[in-house]
Amino acid sequence: MEGTFARAFRSGVRPVELGRRLTRSMDDDRSVDVRGRTIAPNLFVIALADADYQRFGEVREALGAELTAAAREHASERGYSFMGPVDVALSVDTGLYEGQFQVDASFRQGSGAAGPGALVLADGTRVPLTDKPLIIGRLADCDIVIEDSNASRRHAEIRPDGPDYLLTDLGSTNGTRLNGALVRSQLLSHGAQISIGAWSFVFEAN
Repeated sequence: MEGTFARAFRSGVRPVELGRRLTRSMDDDRSVDVRGRTIAPNLFVIALADADYQRFGEVREALGAELTAAAREHASERGYSFMGPVDVALSVDTGLYEGQFQVDASFRQGSGAAGPGALVLADGTRVPLTDKPLIIGRLADCDIVIEDSNASRRHAEIRPDGPDYLLTDLGSTNGTRLNGALVRSQLLSHGAQISIGAWSFVFEAN
């Protein structure tokens, strides 16, 4: 964020300040759910003075995307999970002076039976997860087809489990690894790395 926006905004609120306050609010407002996971807020409303809001102008959408990415990266580093997709919105508060801002962080449940998520492939392709099982393997009818002799025809699946997603090995010959460890069945957390043969995927809680 510093490199992307700092040169453009030398006065008023700087984007890096917003990012720091946002991640600090994640740490301050984190909670623990019934499964023992550390849950961080995933909805952020950043109130700005009108002058600062207008200054961001046409880059507001890009700034929102950068702040969303910063929240996801921070969650991955700290081992936090989300209840649903991360959303960052900018608003105007006429009670604020130029250079002042406030961050309101809250929890918002994702829509559907399971919290929204995706698998990110090595080339950056994102494969959205839905309320149906996603099958990974060598067969052509798998949802993600991997051409690797160490992968089984139907190697593993990812299916919704309440608000989470569950990774299950389908009796493969060489096993499925989650963050380097062989697993039979395991709930996924944001940033988890799934390895099948030479292929790897990263799970994102959007």
